[in-house]
Amino acid sequence: MTYPKILTIQDISCYGQCSLTVALPIISACGVETCVLPSAVLSTHTGGFTGFTFRDLTEDMPAIKDHWVKEGIKFDAIYTGYLGSTKQIDYVADIFEATGAEHFVKIVDPAMADNGKLYVGFDEAFVEAMKTLCAKADYVLPNLTEACFLTGTEYRTEYDRAYIDEILAKLTALGCKNIIFTGISYKPDTNGVVVYENGQYSYYEHSKQPNSCHGTGDIYASAFVGALMRGKSAYESAKIAADYTVECIKRTAQEENHWYGAAFEPVLQKLVEAVNR
Repeated sequence: MTYPKILTIQDISCYGQCSLTVALPIISACGVETCVLPSAVLSTHTGGFTGFTFRDLTEDMPAIKDHWVKEGIKFDAIYTGYLGSTKQIDYVADIFEATGAEHFVKIVDPAMADNGKLYVGFDEAFVEAMKTLCAKADYVLPNLTEACFLTGTEYRTEYDRAYIDEILAKLTALGCKNIIFTGISYKPDTNGVVVYENGQYSYYEHSKQPNSCHGTGDIYASAFVGALMRGKSAYESAKIAADYTVECIKRTAQEENHWYGAAFEPVLQKLVEAVNR
């Protein structure tokens, strides 16, 4: 597959370097045709901004799907990010069934929580719906908080390999096939990603940066998807995405008052080079 076609379903935050404004350029730069289905349009993302506008596009999703079906449009992969409601999750499941090409890849980033808490507006009903979507996916990309909500595990800031193995076992029992477990840190000065594929555990460790940025989860997931669709293995894709995300965080630290997102564009060439090696 030299020129795959992917659909990504998530919101558009017009300002703030996240969601579709990150996914579309990053996956495209990897050499993958990137189609989009916006779940909502916001003037800015919700982290640190007040008074933002919000246009819910939930009810547009079935008609868009029906048109694609009429036109015979199929996708080699479908990648979901932030979804705003359980109804959107139901619609995504329909889109999986109706528009996936033969042997298409389903990638779900269960973007719903961080730092031990669900995002504003989400509840246990949403978590339950997200469990069903994750069970349909070929790859899921939870952070630690999301994995804890999906598995009913107590969230901890300090943990060991046994704790992570327990969560991986619960995710597998939930139906998750392959797990890209982000933000896993076994030592104070490092961070990393666990790749659990076909029951095999591997871990890629990198330096922990002193600064943090909004949108790095979207950057990571998009870079992973782009690399995976270019034929890289799950571990290679996880490593490429981690290295690129670290470069974005480092570059952002050079900018004054760039608190609302990560400066992913100036270092995009490094991702392109890694994917094309």
